[in-house]
Amino acid sequence: MDIKELAPEHYDAVIALGNLVHGDNYLDLESIKLIHQKSIKDNINASFIATENNQLLGFRLTYAPLNWQVDQWCSSELWQVPLDKTCYFKCNTVAEAARGKGIGGLLLAESVRAVKKQGGVAGASHIWMQSPGNSAFRYFTKAGGELIKIHPDRWLPDSLEHGYVCTLCGNECHCDAAEMLLKF
Repeated sequence: MDIKELAPEHYDAVIALGNLVHGDNYLDLESIKLIHQKSIKDNINASFIATENNQLLGFRLTYAPLNWQVDQWCSSELWQVPLDKTCYFKCNTVAEAARGKGIGGLLLAESVRAVKKQGGVAGASHIWMQSPGNSAFRYFTKAGGELIKIHPDRWLPDSLEHGYVCTLCGNECHCDAAEMLLKF
């Protein structure tokens, strides 16, 4: 298995896997380009992919510190870390056939290494609580993530305003997000 920095030649495969796992319109070319730009600080890329035999197994998309905006879904006053040293873990996605092999943890470790080089000391994330077997929450907790707050209907605005189609809820996503913080 190879872990590489996200690059433009990976966009199509990342979009396809992201939409398969998370739902239609989760990613598109415009959004992945923006995410990739937000991943890079000081010429260090914090987003990674995992491949085997030129097949995409998974990806971790991470915004570098200072390259993202705290919004209404962030309880930054509870984080107890400097905002300018906090990255945002946008998503971790692993193909169904590759799950349970530690790929998510390897991708997270690569992102953490990169963010540390960018000057980061922590990462915030919104973890999908309805992931199969609640695996996303278990994985992020095992990695050291601390639960900050549960946000009901976290992706409902994405459904209503941007056409996101949740794999569980359809056109009106009512899934919960666990706001979590990983200090490193």
